[in-house]
Amino acid sequence: MSPASGPPLLAAITGSIVPKIIFVNPDGTEQVVQATVDQSLMEAAIGGGVNRIVGECGGACQCATCHVYIGEPWKSRLPPVGPDEDAMLDNTVSDRSPDSRLSCGIKVRADYDGLIVRLPERQI
Repeated sequence: MSPASGPPLLAAITGSIVPKIIFVNPDGTEQVVQATVDQSLMEAAIGGGVNRIVGECGGACQCATCHVYIGEPWKSRLPPVGPDEDAMLDNTVSDRSPDSRLSCGIKVRADYDGLIVRLPERQI
């Protein structure tokens, strides 16, 4: 995508920010999704056709089928894991790691443009 046709131009025209989120499959292939500020990463993924995000509970932090891995430098820019998310991360099908998060609990911000989200091998 050239800079002339990408999110900065759209933001200049509409006055809104359209962050680009990069979802990385286990095989290394990437899927780029244009997100909306204040939607969850899970909603952005599902809306963008990312197949490895299931979101069975619809984003209520009740199922752990939106498990993702977010490493540095992005990890330290996210809100901390809350107690409900922490408990659900113990129920993921793919191994939990220090980079594990539930994508339903992370709201997209304008400064998340370019956020790299690694997807687990399986959700269910």
